[in-house]
Amino acid sequence: MSQQGAALQGYNNELVKCIEDLCTKRDELQKQILVEEEEKSKIQNDIRILSERLAKVNESLSKRMGARNEFDKIISETEAAYMKILESSQTLLTVLKREGGATKDKGSGVQSSS
Repeated sequence: MSQQGAALQGYNNELVKCIEDLCTKRDELQKQILVEEEEKSKIQNDIRILSERLAKVNESLSKRMGARNEFDKIISETEAAYMKILESSQTLLTVLKREGGATKDKGSGVQSSS
């Protein structure tokens, strides 16, 4: 029976050693879990901060693009109006030259008859 008791004691010691090893591995794993949870928390905070910044940049970008589009519209309308003014000026100049030439001819004709 003493042999069986010794065998049981050996098994008991081995079982206790295995349980201690498992507890050590569990503790190490728990430490790793805590480290990764902390990293996860930091990353989530960074994502929140970056998301807020992204929203602000998108809002600012949208406003600036709207202002730029308004400038483009004003520039286009102004250029179109300027071209109409140039066309009208050219037309007016052509008419004035023609009328000026006709007046000269009439003036020449009046002087000839006197």
